[in-house]
This record gives sequence, C-alpha cells and structure tokens, in this order.
Amino acid sequence: MKIKQVEEIKEFLTPIANQVGVEIAEVEFKQGKNPALTVYIDKDGGIDLDLCEKFHNAIFDPLDELDPTFGVAYTLNVSSLGIDRPFKTEKDYLSHIDKKVEVKTKNSIKGKKFFDGILLKYDGKNIVVKVDEKTTLSLELKNVEKVNEYIDFE
Repeated sequence: MKIKQVEEIKEFLTPIANQVGVEIAEVEFKQGKNPALTVYIDKDGGIDLDLCEKFHNAIFDPLDELDPTFGVAYTLNVSSLGIDRPFKTEKDYLSHIDKKVEVKTKNSIKGKKFFDGILLKYDGKNIVVKVDEKTTLSLELKNVEKVNEYIDFE
C-alpha cells in the first residue's frame, strides 16, 4: 500500500494542532489487514480523552482532503504517548532535568542495563544521571535504548 510520508502528514496537521492547543509528538502508520494512522499528541499538563476527541474531530475532514493513503480506507486514531513514553525530543529531556527518570542501556554497565536516578544533564549526545549518592553515570545517547519518566506506583 502506498502512503504519504509521515513527515508530510505531520507538517500538514501541525497548524490544526496549534489551533487546538496540542503538539504532534509522533505520526505512525501501520499497514496490514486493518491499516491505521495514529497521531500521538502532547500538551503541557497532559492529554485526556476529551482533548483526543477534539483533535480527532478537527483533523478528520482535512485528512480526507490530504488523502494520505491515496484512496485506501484506514482507521484514524488520536492518542497520547502515555505516561511511560520514551523520551524522543530535546524538550522531553530538558523538561525532566532534576527529575527522576528510568534508563535502559543497550549494554551492561557494572552488570546492569536498568537504572533509575535524577537526570542532571542533557546535551544532545549525552545524559548524566545521578543513580545514588556515590554513583553518577555519564551515558552517550547512542548507547541508551530508552529513557522515560520514573513512575512511582506507591
């Protein structure tokens, strides 16, 4: 199935997102038996179901005009990335400086691949995480599989 580039779709939808007061975090298209276009949105203060519905309604007709699948039917989904979403943008990292994060590394460090601690620094290529009073890790992002906000379920 031929589809338009997700960057083209994101660029097309960005002015609508701005009007609704959200940011498009990611656009994803899954092909197969039931093709689906999912637009992930974000906003300071969080996303709720009403905001997802409002944005869905705002983009439904304009997407028909853009015709991202060249006439093939698809399901349109609008969602938040979720509370445990991985950091992808500079904004994700910078907004979590001095906050607790979870880090999964590609290779073991001191026998571990999972760490949690306070994100002290981000420079686009590296992060620094204070794991405990005695341990601070400086990690190259190319060696990090995932960073996300620490979620305390207690």
